[in-house]
Amino acid sequence: MMARAIEDFESAQESKEHDFEIGDTVDVYVRIVEGEKERVQIFNGTVIARKKAGQRSAFTVRRIVAG
Repeated sequence: MMARAIEDFESAQESKEHDFEIGDTVDVYVRIVEGEKERVQIFNGTVIARKKAGQRSAFTVRRIVAG
């Protein structure tokens, strides 16, 4: 019953299909909240894994560090 409710909710949400694959270099924007301050930190890296699961999709990025 709960799974059906989640499926209904996900189908009602607007879905954006992101166009990147494993091996692509991407920029990741991370919102960081410290107390009352908020900032956006940007880093880039290579996509090493991607799990497609509708609204709950996830991807893993290996960060590229200078050096």
